[in-house]
Amino acid sequence: MGSRIVRRATAADAEALADLRAEMFDDMGGATADDGWHESAREWFARRMDDPAYCFAVVDLDGVVVSCAVGFRRDTIPSPGNPSGGDVHVNNVCTLPEHRGRGYATAALAEVMRWAGATGVGRGELMATAAGRGLYERVGFSVHAYPAMRARLPVRVPEGATVANSGS
Repeated sequence: MGSRIVRRATAADAEALADLRAEMFDDMGGATADDGWHESAREWFARRMDDPAYCFAVVDLDGVVVSCAVGFRRDTIPSPGNPSGGDVHVNNVCTLPEHRGRGYATAALAEVMRWAGATGVGRGELMATAAGRGLYERVGFSVHAYPAMRARLPVRVPEGATVANSGS
């Protein structure tokens, strides 16, 4: 086994992060036809690499990025379960198939969670696959009654529906 280093990603890792994102979508059974999204993802990672509102953690095995996890701070409205508002969204937790089962995703996620704890926000959130659920539960995430829903924008407004104009 080689030398494992858990570290913050650099701009040079943007391509590896995008590749791991493609692997994540493959694992989830999502369509990965490249309609330009992969290059857009690489650019997205590169633009945000030095932004303190983001944490890009990678596991480097002998100079090759084999696993990653991403966290980013979001501005959310305070609520009863999160009175200070704001949260950290965890995303893109993935390990190359040939390196799975060795704790690399756990190590990358631990780095993101250390960063998240230092942000001052009181809640973390993520979307879990069945395969990742145990990992996330071990670090304190739990399933909630209100699952995420998504819509492609622009949203279709039912015929006859009106939107009130505030006049301002």
